Amino acid sequence: MPANTTASSGPSDAKKPGRKKGRRARLIVLVLVLALVAGVGYGAYWSVSTVRASYPQTTGSIKLDGLSGDVEVKRDFYGIPQIYADTDADLFRAQGFVQAQDRFWEMDVRRHMTSGRLSEMFGAGQVETDSFLRTLGWRQVAQKEYDEVLDESTKKNLQAYAEGVNAYLKGKDGADISVEYAALGLTNDYKPGKWTPVDSVAWLKAMAWDLRGNMQDEIDRSLLTSRLDADQIADLYPDYPYERNKPIVERGTVSPVTGKFDPAAVPSPTGLGSQTAQGATQGLNTQLSALSDTLDEIPALLGPNGNGIGSNSWVVSGDHTTTGKPLLANDPHLAPMLPSLWYQMGLHCRQISATCQYNTAGYTFSGMPGVIIGHNQDIAWGFTNLGADVTDLFLEKVSGDGYQYDGKVRPFTTRQETIKVAGGRDRTITVRETNNGPLVSDRSRELDKVGQKAPVGNAAPDRADGYAVALKWTALQPGKSMDAVFELNRAKDFTSFRRAAQHFEVPSQNLLYADTKGNIGYQAPGKIPVRLKGDGTLPSPGWSAEYGWKREPVPFDELPYEYNPKRGYIVTANQAVIDESAYPHLLTKDWGYGARSQRINDLIAQKIKGGEKVSTDDMQKMQMDNTSQIAALLVPELLKINIPDPSVREAQKLLEGWDYTQEPDSAAAAYFNGVWRNILKLTFGNKLPKELRVKGDCLNVPPARSSGPVDEQKRLVRECGQRDGDTAQPDGGDRWYQVVREIMDDQDNEWWKAPAQGREDALVSRDDVFARAMKDARWELTAKLGKSISTWSWGRLHRLTLKNQTLGTEGPALLQRALNRGPWNLGGGEAAVNATGWNAASGYEVVWVPSMRMVVNVGDWDKSRWINLSGASGHAFNANYTDQTDKWVEGELLDWSFGADAVGESTVDTLTLKP
Repeated sequence: MPANTTASSGPSDAKKPGRKKGRRARLIVLVLVLALVAGVGYGAYWSVSTVRASYPQTTGSIKLDGLSGDVEVKRDFYGIPQIYADTDADLFRAQGFVQAQDRFWEMDVRRHMTSGRLSEMFGAGQVETDSFLRTLGWRQVAQKEYDEVLDESTKKNLQAYAEGVNAYLKGKDGADISVEYAALGLTNDYKPGKWTPVDSVAWLKAMAWDLRGNMQDEIDRSLLTSRLDADQIADLYPDYPYERNKPIVERGTVSPVTGKFDPAAVPSPTGLGSQTAQGATQGLNTQLSALSDTLDEIPALLGPNGNGIGSNSWVVSGDHTTTGKPLLANDPHLAPMLPSLWYQMGLHCRQISATCQYNTAGYTFSGMPGVIIGHNQDIAWGFTNLGADVTDLFLEKVSGDGYQYDGKVRPFTTRQETIKVAGGRDRTITVRETNNGPLVSDRSRELDKVGQKAPVGNAAPDRADGYAVALKWTALQPGKSMDAVFELNRAKDFTSFRRAAQHFEVPSQNLLYADTKGNIGYQAPGKIPVRLKGDGTLPSPGWSAEYGWKREPVPFDELPYEYNPKRGYIVTANQAVIDESAYPHLLTKDWGYGARSQRINDLIAQKIKGGEKVSTDDMQKMQMDNTSQIAALLVPELLKINIPDPSVREAQKLLEGWDYTQEPDSAAAAYFNGVWRNILKLTFGNKLPKELRVKGDCLNVPPARSSGPVDEQKRLVRECGQRDGDTAQPDGGDRWYQVVREIMDDQDNEWWKAPAQGREDALVSRDDVFARAMKDARWELTAKLGKSISTWSWGRLHRLTLKNQTLGTEGPALLQRALNRGPWNLGGGEAAVNATGWNAASGYEVVWVPSMRMVVNVGDWDKSRWINLSGASGHAFNANYTDQTDKWVEGELLDWSFGADAVGESTVDTLTLKP
């Protein structure tokens, strides 16, 4: 036992399921020790005690400094804790202690990332990443938020949480905390430091970064100009299909009388309409590939940033449910990781009072107090990414020690940053900032000359060696999002919910609502910039005062919301929030295109129109809907193609009678997705510049912006792709569904034409492409799955592997095998409701998933259900490490206890924290 704790035996519970599970865990440990006897390649011997040293104590009692009274931590069979306390401070102090017990390695890595200090743990290989993160200055902004902006009650909660984490750390060596520290200790003498309140605040910056909106699209559009003209680029970024895929808010606009958003107002065509980028940046060709490469190297805590990333959340009012009260579902789509990003937990005041204000449960982030998504005793809420455009890139003309702006040279704002490196010398960098933000181009040698070839017109100043690139981002301004977390946890009605939403500034999320009185609602929050000129789709000229942002963002009172809409349900799945033709503010030009959201809308509407009530089981079934919308469009045409090759024809027959569902055992789903991948490559991928194509994809292509015919073979040059597989294009998301839909009936559209490659003939029509794609898919799947189509299945192609996000991806192979789990064969797919995403440019492996699923039975809370991607524990060989994953794969949900009686019934282990 560490010096600061004492333990006593709890009541005997030998017959409880937790005891049986504990025996299983010990067997896992013994197998691990045998596997690691070689010391993970370093010659050290790992004993059973080394592996088990970090397992948390979950029974008996522990003394915890600072508590004012006893706190109970009740864990169920899955290790999910429910905490009971008498004061807010005790509640959050215990939350910090318990999360550190289960997840401190994850917390420690996360705080080192957000502060640009990964090199302190992992050495010189992380210096470039740290340099970029220091340039962004997440930690610096978080410190300002804590010092200058956050409410005093929020600070007290953060301080109590930090005290709980530090009470756990006191007296422990790294090996006492997790097996990863034991492995790290073989090469590094790193020792974990104390947790601080700002460590928790900084996590919100990482969350905002991964959900930042269209920055990658802004870069990609710029890179496309090297090969495509403005009309072709517009083809690849079509307008949102409002007529087919409904926005979240179907009525309402900003009232000219009150100046506030009125959800009942009838919109008039006075909105922004189709706005395009203006001024000197049209036709931009800045060679931003180096910045894109840099972004690929930044650890994405939530997942690859792109069109496919999103979430589902919907709520159905009690008028249409079997319970008579609202049902609310949520499943955020994020990167698969181990442990899961989410940590399930309940935070309960034994009695609600002025000194103890919380009775809430749901999904938390390890390292941050409070509940992020879940419910309290009065309301439930869910999140999906709104996708607002909150970042802009600015070209900056550098002149000596300054930059040009409005005809004058302004001095940079600078700061020095020292990066400490494990096993190496310190590195010092200088961060330069303009009025538009930090120069992100300073962090790459290639970016020193970014913009060198940009045809920006006569208005541009002499660029000499090219332009620097600055990033303007709302999250680099101190805000009150941490306040909003606690306000949401305490909210009692739609008014207090909206008051909390007003402070949820970054990241901008769709907030869904339901309460025990039967009300449902929606609010679009966020600090969303108002641009002086342009629409944020391309980098802007930083030297011109005509561009930039207004001082104040879109007023909260003018942001869209709904309350008890007549249709009786609300769906948010990253589609457009509101028809831009009737709304006066630009939220973004880069929405998701609504394939998932419309499918959910249709499933709910079918129930209601059929006179049926929606049940909890129905909500759960909807979450697992894996229908392919693009298959419904393409398969009827694919079946019309005359295929002479008997082997290809055999595969084509798989599509006959297929219902477009992507079950893991479906051969038809495997073949169709192979065809879809090859259609995209032949039609679009082979025409994209190398900066967007996947690494290793080499083609004979015309020279950049060649005006000659596509079959002018003598001018073809060899080019190989440069983009990371998770972010390469065409990724196959629902933007590409819309691109294909718009040219589907035009057999001779130029996009269908492609020059010959090797022995293959040139393609001149849509059906040529379809026939070639079916042939290519047949032989691709033969190579991957075997010649006999009877052995094919979608799940064998579409596999999920859960990886430890540090040593599980970069450590020795034996350590990776010890820390990682899988693979699992999955159903679902890209832009399906069961959004097990894959990138069509690079392959079929799962790159994002529903990271959790919940269905909240509002008012009858103990009948709610939930599941996590992995498990409660971050300890690689603990019984709760991945004990929810098999159920998650099958679409099962666990019972979610909330009331004291239900929690008591499900409790397996009780730990008492004592003053």
